[in-house]
Amino acid sequence: MGNLFGTIFGKKRYRILLLGLDNAGKTSILSRLRLQEFRSTVPTVGFAVETVILDRVHFTVWDVGGQDKIRPLWRHYFTGSQGLIFVVDSTDYERMDEARRELEKILNDREMRNVSLLLLCNKQDVAGSMQPDEIRQALRLDKFVRPYAIIPCSALNGSGLTEGLTWLSEHCK
Repeated sequence: MGNLFGTIFGKKRYRILLLGLDNAGKTSILSRLRLQEFRSTVPTVGFAVETVILDRVHFTVWDVGGQDKIRPLWRHYFTGSQGLIFVVDSTDYERMDEARRELEKILNDREMRNVSLLLLCNKQDVAGSMQPDEIRQALRLDKFVRPYAIIPCSALNGSGLTEGLTWLSEHCK
């Protein structure tokens, strides 16, 4: 009912899950989106919930820690999610296969099958980072049938983040 009134009065509200391996930059991205500036962060133990507003769209973003011991708990946050932001560290060549396996687990889960995917390729400001097309291939995204976008970004300077949220606002159900 609340979402109905929000839509009638011009506001959309979405529940978004923000996931990725540890040190990918999830919390830094969320901080940049909320505060419009870069802030140093510490590893997220557990989760944090923040609201990000873009135009008339309210995103309730659940930022869940990415350490390997926390990842089995991710599934407890799936229910009710309307969008997934999966963050990849574009400089972390060695763990790209690990990121692929984790993303596959998420996307194959019954609760996440119809969720739109925004893949943020973070740390594009670093020389030698993988390009979005290389990351798409490494993560084997073409085998999934769902709306998805791959956006190069930087939590440090904020590039790509607004574009990503705009895409997500247009593709969440």
